[in-house]
Amino acid sequence: MPRPDHTRALHAALIAAERGLPVIPLSRSKLPAVRSPHRDEARASACRGECGRPGHGVHDATTDPAAIRALFAVAPWATGYGIACGLAPVHLVGVDLDVKHGANGITALRALAESRGFAVPQTVTVLTPSGGRHLWFSAPRPVPNSVGRLAPGIDIRGAGGYVVGPGSRTVAGHYLVAPGTAGHPLAEAPPALLRLADPPPPPPRAPEPDHPRHPAEKRAAALVRFVLDSREGERNGRLFWAACRAYDAGFGEALAPALVTAAVHTGLSEQEAAATVASAGRLRASAEP
Repeated sequence: MPRPDHTRALHAALIAAERGLPVIPLSRSKLPAVRSPHRDEARASACRGECGRPGHGVHDATTDPAAIRALFAVAPWATGYGIACGLAPVHLVGVDLDVKHGANGITALRALAESRGFAVPQTVTVLTPSGGRHLWFSAPRPVPNSVGRLAPGIDIRGAGGYVVGPGSRTVAGHYLVAPGTAGHPLAEAPPALLRLADPPPPPPRAPEPDHPRHPAEKRAAALVRFVLDSREGERNGRLFWAACRAYDAGFGEALAPALVTAAVHTGLSEQEAAATVASAGRLRASAEP
């Protein structure tokens, strides 16, 4: 017999799909509820659904009612749903305003808008269990995910990410549409906000000198390129490996900013990239005699 939370989440997901928003079922932990078909394979899989089976996270997102019902049917433990961001034609952007751990994203966004000279339009707003809120915007193009890049407490859910849909129940509580915004059309994201959400440009390639470069310079450039060539699912691992090699070679501290910038360009948040590089530095420091 279907559980009430599961039934409510499915119903809410179907309503979102009617608005053209592709959805996936989520567990109470806010993670994709359908288990990966590749979870028992010896090596990590780069499959994004090409195998034809469900269980590829946000890549399963769909607006097809029959497909949504099928996804929920194979995950009867699902109590929520996620809405994929960055997909055409809406290119949904979720601005996640946290109010916890000493940060207040609501106040931070207000201050950011005032300092940068843009207005935050009224749009669909979802109240989160922690007291924060999600603002939904449409955009003319995809934007990347980021955590705290705009300001502490402001996260951007963009291409490859998802927002928890209203009507979901998680371990923290319920996600609900803010009163008065349920039927509101999605507002267009302010251009100034989208520019702030863009990652910094990748480190420029230095022109080849007339004389051969020092081997250390070549090695550093190769490590940055190794990170820039990362694909989704391997970005953090490649960044950590490159940072470890840089510290092994004795230029980890000098190359760290370039590695972080390269990782952000591939889609990692600046906070996550910096933490990964710092972790590599600590590992190498602890290994020294």
